[in-house]
Amino acid sequence: MRDRLLFAWLASHKLPRVGAAALLLFAGAPGALSAVSAQTLNVALAADIRSTDPGVNRDDMTDAVVLHVVEGLVGYRENGTVAPLLAESVQTSKDGLTYTFKLRRDVHFHNGNKMTSADVLWSWQRYMNPKTGWACLDEFDGRKGLKVTKVSAPDAATVVMQLNHPSSLFLDTMARTYCGMTAVLDKASVKADGTWDKPIGTGPFKLTEWKRGESVLLSAYAGYKSPPGNRPDGYVGAKAPLVDAVKFVIVPDTSSAKAGLQSGALSIARIAPSDIAELQADKRLKVVVGQVASKNALLLQTRDPVLGNQKLRQAIAASLDVPQIAAAISEGHSPANASAVPTSSAYYDGVQKRGYAYDPVRAKRLLREAGYKGQKITIFANKRVNVPSYTIAVLAQAMMQAVGINAVIEVLEWTTQLDRYYSGAYQISSFSYSSRIDPALSYEQFAGDKTRQPQKVWDDPQALSLIEQSRDEVNVAKRQTMFDQLHTTMLDQVPVIFLSNGVDPWAVGQRVEGFMPWEGKPRLWQTRVGK
Repeated sequence: MRDRLLFAWLASHKLPRVGAAALLLFAGAPGALSAVSAQTLNVALAADIRSTDPGVNRDDMTDAVVLHVVEGLVGYRENGTVAPLLAESVQTSKDGLTYTFKLRRDVHFHNGNKMTSADVLWSWQRYMNPKTGWACLDEFDGRKGLKVTKVSAPDAATVVMQLNHPSSLFLDTMARTYCGMTAVLDKASVKADGTWDKPIGTGPFKLTEWKRGESVLLSAYAGYKSPPGNRPDGYVGAKAPLVDAVKFVIVPDTSSAKAGLQSGALSIARIAPSDIAELQADKRLKVVVGQVASKNALLLQTRDPVLGNQKLRQAIAASLDVPQIAAAISEGHSPANASAVPTSSAYYDGVQKRGYAYDPVRAKRLLREAGYKGQKITIFANKRVNVPSYTIAVLAQAMMQAVGINAVIEVLEWTTQLDRYYSGAYQISSFSYSSRIDPALSYEQFAGDKTRQPQKVWDDPQALSLIEQSRDEVNVAKRQTMFDQLHTTMLDQVPVIFLSNGVDPWAVGQRVEGFMPWEGKPRLWQTRVGK
């Protein structure tokens, strides 16, 4: 009966062929939540993966799946710092040029082979071979300044890496998800001719089957040894597989995913922020909202004849009720954040919490001091469903108009808005930046020489110098001072008005326990299906 109802619902709503087919497959599958749900988690994936090779031919969907299978020497904590993962410890020399990794001795690959320093060396050499096509090769070969000059293995449990100069971002880069966490692989991951076969890693799940365009099946690795910790912490901490299998099914649109959740065909799926309230009221489901380090912002063109006036930019900032905007675009799930440092970061201190005070009286005074004569100020926005660009623009326009600013909205196609962004051809642009975990990388997204890179928003010479210094400084306290100084200066100069970080809402079946996404990706370790 349930299957017939689901079929009728899918047909009547004319869902995309792939999504409908996938959900019908799951409706009758033995791994469906209503059947053997204690053993299998069925997870919606918005698009098929590109490959199974970590950090090679990848995108976010690929990373989300593959990082259940492979692990690196280090991984991110939830506060953005980096911790040992396959390494037991990491020691840095006083000059910041040598990193010594002591390996955990309890780690085995999915084929049963014990992981040693020889596997780390083999994996590193493969990544550094240009023929591999690793996405992060240029981060380590000197093209971006940093170069790993030597890698050695004094014994089976030790790996030593030497750099050409100190870098606060070396471990961060190794841990990045789009680098595949610089995963350590068994040599059997490649075929005899050296071409890629499949990942034989150390993660809590192993790859069982990839049906292209349909699903990816992972099975729990019985020999997995979790790193220290009593709870998941980013990509480190407790990581035990608590179900027999995880099946990622390709469901390309949120309406199909919602139908799958409500029918019980899906265990877990990302949902649209606009669906949070509806699904919270559904007794069959629970809603889990994660935070991401993306940044929702209003970009102000400081080289514009009108907005080049700093007092006018300060007036715009004072006209905005940023907490109200943040609450509106996140359904109340993300606080206001005027900083380039995400609220989850270890660097998010008292200084970073300072923002723009909503003060219409001050805004009007600043407009007078700026000599503002009612010139039109255009806000570019787009109506993509997965970003709050248009909602931000509407709220900002109303608040700016309330203090006497002649703000108008021009809605653009996303590709057109992106072209204007890259050329710097806008006055105000309602824009969202993707996640950057380390503050230095977050600042680099929008700060730089506008003459050479017109898409950059902030080109203050002293700020650019501080950002560059923060890349090389390994002392945490000194980096904190730099980021605090940058934030204070940015609030005064107002080249950009950051509003909030992003939210990542998911819905799960009522029996699913322990699930929490991180940085836009599902984590299926430490997740179970209760009775």
